[in-house]
Amino acid sequence: MESKNLKKVDLIFLDTPYSDIVQILQRSIQKTPDDLILEVIDSGLRGRGGAGFPTGLKWRFAKTEDSAVKYVVCNADEGEPGTFKDREILQTVPYKVLTGMAIAGYAIGAQKGYIYLRGEYNFLLPELLKHIQIFNKTLEELGLNFTIGIKSGSGAYICGEETALFESMEGKRGEPRNKPPYPTQWGFEGKPTVINNVETLVYITMIARLGAEQFRKMGTKASSGSKVFSVSGDTPIAGIYELELGMPLDEFVAEFGDGDTKAVQVGGASGHCVPRKLFKDTIIGFEGIPTGGSMMVFNSTRSMYNVLHDYLEFFCEESCGQCTPCRVGCQQLLKGIEAVKRGERKPEYLDDLKKLAATMKIASKCGLGQSVANPFNSIIDNFREEIIY
Repeated sequence: MESKNLKKVDLIFLDTPYSDIVQILQRSIQKTPDDLILEVIDSGLRGRGGAGFPTGLKWRFAKTEDSAVKYVVCNADEGEPGTFKDREILQTVPYKVLTGMAIAGYAIGAQKGYIYLRGEYNFLLPELLKHIQIFNKTLEELGLNFTIGIKSGSGAYICGEETALFESMEGKRGEPRNKPPYPTQWGFEGKPTVINNVETLVYITMIARLGAEQFRKMGTKASSGSKVFSVSGDTPIAGIYELELGMPLDEFVAEFGDGDTKAVQVGGASGHCVPRKLFKDTIIGFEGIPTGGSMMVFNSTRSMYNVLHDYLEFFCEESCGQCTPCRVGCQQLLKGIEAVKRGERKPEYLDDLKKLAATMKIASKCGLGQSVANPFNSIIDNFREEIIY
């Protein structure tokens, strides 16, 4: 089966001379902050980190806050299993990320921006610091009162959650805060903060270059634009690909599968496991299953029990332990499937575990505990026989 509808795009990694970057900045700061924000809203751009909050609205909320100090933070804590596209973006087109940050800073009235870099990506620091030094000099020459710095993380998965990230930036233990207040009200150092994913900020630069209308022509009405996907697993062409949003999963499998694909984990460990029978009816986008970019392909040789077991071990390890539903829930889900597999619990016990996962989705403090139900339920519902036998 050949893919007929899959639309590959080349915006993110398209070579853009630094002189063009400077021109994009110059054109952007000639507009009013309100006009810039409206353009981002009109583009339909939603956060590319997975949550999908409208980027322009986030900027508008931060701009309207009455504070002399505001911040822009680039979330480069790429900790979701199966995701590796932000690393490539920072290595290949760092100036597009920095430009997106500068445009955001001008739009909301911030004077300082930070890249929060995943601890395992510290090998990128020497080159990134060189690029930032050059870019900050350009901002000064353009008369834009905005500078960018870097803060390194320590490799904790939980610090991908925006408020835990702020705690880490402030030198504290990475634990999620209560919401409200939201980051646009009370973010880094208690000041209004816009936090965007690496990829989101690159698309800001592309929207500034192409215009909202051109960007909106890609994708679908509910999912405008394109998305960078990290493709791994049982695929002959693993790697990083930019594709238009709104694609059917069966088209994705036709392009990237090995001819024996039985499931695709969309969105990393915290995402949904889609079985073969649902490929045709599943849309990758905000009208279907949104994703931060991870697409893990599994063929018939893979045990979905082992896949789920690995995910649950990961969540047990990475839970910050702050709230009981996540701390205890992850452990009990793991122990539960192990007991069923050993025959110590009847298969019906899986339904009790699903109720626990549903409770975690409601009662957990942050996205880690809230998202565990996604892989758990989708694997239990579609591959129950592999858990039982």
